[in-house]
Amino acid sequence: MATDLLALSDPLRGRRILVVDDDATVSEVVCSYLRSAGFIVESVADGVSAVETAARIRPDLVVLDRMLPGIDGVEVCRRIRADRPVPVIMLTALREEEDRIDGLEAGADDYLAKPFSPRELVLRVKSILRRSLPEFSPESTIDAGEFHLDVSSRRVTLRGNPIALTIREFDLIAFLLKHPRQVFSREELLRAVWGWEFGDLSTVTVHVRRLREKIERDAAHPTVLNTVWGVGYRFDVESAVTS
Repeated sequence: MATDLLALSDPLRGRRILVVDDDATVSEVVCSYLRSAGFIVESVADGVSAVETAARIRPDLVVLDRMLPGIDGVEVCRRIRADRPVPVIMLTALREEEDRIDGLEAGADDYLAKPFSPRELVLRVKSILRRSLPEFSPESTIDAGEFHLDVSSRRVTLRGNPIALTIREFDLIAFLLKHPRQVFSREELLRAVWGWEFGDLSTVTVHVRRLREKIERDAAHPTVLNTVWGVGYRFDVESAVTS
C-alpha cells in the first residue's frame, strides 16, 4: 500500500532507466543517484550490451556515454532510437561542438559534458520523463495549417499522416504551433521548450534541423519552419485553433 501511495504521489517513481558507461566509477555514482530518486536502474558497460539490453527491458530513458568500447554511443543511440522513440541523455567528455552535435543528430534529447553534477543529471532525467506523461491541459487538440496535435497523447499528424517525434521534438513543435507566425530566438526557445535559462544553443539548432526533416517537403528549402536571419525561427502556418 505504501508503494502504491508513493507511485500516486510521484508518477515518475519506478520508471526504468538504462545507464551505459564503461567508467565503473561514473556508472556507480549515476546509478546510485537515480535509484535514490526512485528509479529502477540497470547498467551495462559497452555498446553491444546497451543495444541488446534496451531491446530486452525497454527502458523509459537511457543515460548513454558517447565513448564506448565496441559500438560508440552515437551508433548505439541510432540503433536504440530506430526501435522506438525512447528518450536519450548523452554523456560526453568531448568539448568540441561537432562532437556534441553528433549525439543530438543521432536522436539524443539532451546531453551533459563530463564532469557533471549527478544531481543535475537527475533533474534532467525527471524533466524529460515528466514531459512524456499525459498532459492535462484546457486544450486537448491544436489545429494549425495542415498540422493536428493531440496534447494528451502527444501525437502530431501532418496532412493526416502521423509523424514520429522525440519528446523534445514534440515539445518544440507544440510550442511553435501555439505561437504561429511569431519569431523566437534560440535563447527564447531554449527557455520555453527546454526550460533552461542558459545552455548550448546548438541544441536548438539541431532539433530545428531534425524537425524540418520530418515536416518539410524539402528540408533544404523550408516553407513552414523558417529562419529569420539574425533573429531566430518562425512557424509559418495559419492561426492555431484549440479545442
